[in-house]
Amino acid sequence: MKTIDELLADGVSGKRVFVRADLNVPLADGTITDDGRIRAVLPTVKALADAGARVVVASHLGRPKGAPDPAFSLAPAASRLGELLGSAVAFAADTVGRSAQETVAGLSDGQVAVLENLRFNPGETAKDDAERCAFADRLAALADVYVGDGFGAVHRKHASVYDLPARLPHYAGHLIAAEVGVLRKLTEDVKRPYVVALGGAKVSDKLAVIDELLDKADRLLIGGGMAYTFLKAKGYEVGISLLQEDQVPAVTEYMERAQKQGVELLLPLDVVVSREFPDLKAKAATEHTVVDADRIPADQEGLDIGPRTRELYASKLADAETVFWNGPMGVFEHPDYAEGTRAVAQALVETDGFTVVGGGDSAAAVRTLGFDENAFGHISTGGGASLEYLEGKTLPGLAALED
Repeated sequence: MKTIDELLADGVSGKRVFVRADLNVPLADGTITDDGRIRAVLPTVKALADAGARVVVASHLGRPKGAPDPAFSLAPAASRLGELLGSAVAFAADTVGRSAQETVAGLSDGQVAVLENLRFNPGETAKDDAERCAFADRLAALADVYVGDGFGAVHRKHASVYDLPARLPHYAGHLIAAEVGVLRKLTEDVKRPYVVALGGAKVSDKLAVIDELLDKADRLLIGGGMAYTFLKAKGYEVGISLLQEDQVPAVTEYMERAQKQGVELLLPLDVVVSREFPDLKAKAATEHTVVDADRIPADQEGLDIGPRTRELYASKLADAETVFWNGPMGVFEHPDYAEGTRAVAQALVETDGFTVVGGGDSAAAVRTLGFDENAFGHISTGGGASLEYLEGKTLPGLAALED
């Protein structure tokens, strides 16, 4: 695929450049709580603006139902982008309507505008090709060139991700080029030992990547809510912990396969349990205790990996040459259940190997827990996209950028 470096070399002064970014940032009462995704697209936007392009930034945020919803407005993201750029950013109150047309028409060389949430238009996510393409046609009328830089959305067959690039000269932005380069390091000529740490809530979200990684990784470390389905598959009582009972047969099969193939698949030795899920806003101290993983009381739920597991997982990460981590080890948003996630993050910081934090909650966790982002080899902006790439799937947004 062609990259933004080639576009810049050809010159973009005076051209309208449509940048499909991922500004899908978390909001609390209209305030951005983590601006990592905005900062990730900044190098692309700044490079284009500095070269004299008229930059039109577009993104989705959340899951509005194909109609305007103030709770999902990109206005806060546009404001934050302007702060980071150090210059005013225009904001269009719609996606392809009068406001968008007038806002783009009003740009001078080197200026930046942000369109309102693409998902406010039903054509963005339509399953019907004709409806999606009609929206892509209207977006294409706003630009001369397309730059794809929303890695967190490249696994979606959406109008701005998949259909729009076919209508304009298209290039990969700095972020997508970097993300693809990193993922190739995780799939081609991998340096070993290769250790994968997987957490998060649902084991069903990770089954396909586990299936693929059993043929590639040397060790799999399992934590988070998904671990309790594995523990159940071993015949353990898991109390009221998060459990996907229908996935127990698949999990059992993967554990047996790992053993046959000589892949270390490690489960928690101990867990932090409580009788109730914590109030994540209050952050008040909770009643909790540590129990062996096969001794979870029937009326309690596991909310984090315990101290012995933290020590074990850290030791299994210490000599890794390549690490991919996706999903927290517990309810990291609450201080009483953040230590497992902290321990894994710290182990990644201390290893000399190439470390990748796989987007989503993992990326949010390292920032929430105060880690220096530069201490990791790479922090991805797209958890779902990263997983699907590792599963070997063709990602629509990347395929659309190929020539």
